[in-house]
Amino acid sequence: MNTDTIGTWAGLVWNALSEADVLGNKQIKKMTKLKDKELYAALGWLAREGKITFEDNEDNTEILVALVK
Repeated sequence: MNTDTIGTWAGLVWNALSEADVLGNKQIKKMTKLKDKELYAALGWLAREGKITFEDNEDNTEILVALVK
């Protein structure tokens, strides 16, 4: 795993989020075919850049992610 790879995964997540207002981590994994550690690395990348926000889920069963507008 290197920064180029994580950047590629972040691009996949960004594209998935561009298609919806808010997605759960399970939906993102399904759309991008990323594994858990790949998804979380990509989310960390996008969060560090200030491009996504995390929202609370009522039952705390999954992470909800949205693009910063």
